[in-house]
Amino acid sequence: MNPIDELRAARPAHLGDTPVDERTRAAELSYAMSRPRSARRKRRAVRPVWGFSLVGAAAAATAVAVVVSGTGGTTPRAPDVAAPTTVTSSTPKVKLSARDILLTAAAKAARQPAGKGAYWHTVSMRRTLFAVDGADYQVMDRQREEGWTPNATGGDQWGSIKPLGARPVTAADEEAWKQAGSPAEIPVKVPGKSRRMTLTASPRKAFGGHSPLVDGDKVFWLGRNVTMKDLRGLPSDPAKLKAWLLRSYEGHSPGSSSDPMTAEPWLFTVSVGLITDMPVTPQVRGAAFRMLADLDIVDVIENVTDAEGRQGTAVAVKEHTMYSGIVETRLIFDQATGQGLANESVLVKPEGVQSSFEPGTVWNSQAVLEAGWTDRKPSS
Repeated sequence: MNPIDELRAARPAHLGDTPVDERTRAAELSYAMSRPRSARRKRRAVRPVWGFSLVGAAAAATAVAVVVSGTGGTTPRAPDVAAPTTVTSSTPKVKLSARDILLTAAAKAARQPAGKGAYWHTVSMRRTLFAVDGADYQVMDRQREEGWTPNATGGDQWGSIKPLGARPVTAADEEAWKQAGSPAEIPVKVPGKSRRMTLTASPRKAFGGHSPLVDGDKVFWLGRNVTMKDLRGLPSDPAKLKAWLLRSYEGHSPGSSSDPMTAEPWLFTVSVGLITDMPVTPQVRGAAFRMLADLDIVDVIENVTDAEGRQGTAVAVKEHTMYSGIVETRLIFDQATGQGLANESVLVKPEGVQSSFEPGTVWNSQAVLEAGWTDRKPSS
C-alpha cells in the first residue's frame, strides 16, 4: 500500500465516499476532503466547513487556518500551550457591530505583504471532542497536520498527519477512563452514523505522501474545484467576489446535498477558507472580510481564546444541523493584523449523539501553527 492509499485508508469510516453533514468533520484528519474531487466521480463529495483550502493530496479530511505571513515565509509558530482543561466556552457575547469589526480586519488584512514561493505550506493542530461509546466520559483526539500545495501546475501535493492520541478531558474523565482499565483503544460515537469509530490513546507514527493535482491544476475547493490561477485572480471587490462565489451555490450545505442551507450561511461557510487557509492575495482576503461585513447573520465575540492559548476576536454563525443540533461556527482572527487563527464548532443546543455535551462545549477546533509561501520542497 502506497502512502496515499494509507492516508485514504486512515480516513474515519463515517466519512465514506458520499457527501456528509459538514459537522461530521469532527472526526476528519484535515486534508483529503479539502482537496478538489477527482473527475471520475459523477458527484462531488465536498469537504466540510473548516477552511476550504487544499492541503495536500496526501491528506484525509478538513482544514482551517492560514494567512500569508508578513515576510513571505511562514508565520511564527504558535506558543506551545497545553490544551485547555475544559472544553466549555464561557466567553460572553458582546453587542458590538460585526460590520465595524470586520471592516477593521479587512483593512489590516489587505495591507499584509503577499509573499511568494514554490509551495503554499500549512501546519495546524486539530482537536476533536468525543463521547465514549458505552461509558460516561469524554476524550479529546489530537493531531498535527501539515501540507504543501504547489504554486505551479503539474506538480504534486504533499501532506502528513501526526496522530497525537486521544486523552480524557477533565480529571473526572481521566478517573472514569482509569476505572475502565485505561483502555488503549477507545470506541467513540460519531454524529449522523450508526457505526462507531475507535481512537487510540497513544500517539502514533506520522504518515504522509503525495499525489498529482486533480486534472493537473486543481488545488482547492471553493464551491467548485479551482486552480491556483483562479485563486490568484479572484476579484478584490466584495460585491464581485460574492457574485463569483454564489455561482456555485446550489441551495444546500457544502457538506451534504440533503441538508438545505440558505445563501448567506453558505457564503459564510465557504468564505472562511479565503480568510484562513487559502493563498489568495491580501486584497482578496480583505474583500472577503468586507463581504462578510454585509451579512446580517454574523455575530461578534470578543476576547476568545483558541485551543493554542491565543486570544482573538471571533465572527460566528449559528445553524441547525441534522445530527448535532444547533451549532455555532466560529472564525477566530487577530484583530490587530486580520490574520486567521482558528475555527471552532461550538454546540449551542446539542442533540443526537452530542446530547451528552453541555451547551457551550467547543466540539471541534483547528488552529494554525504555521502558514505561508515557501521554497522548501517537502521530503518524500
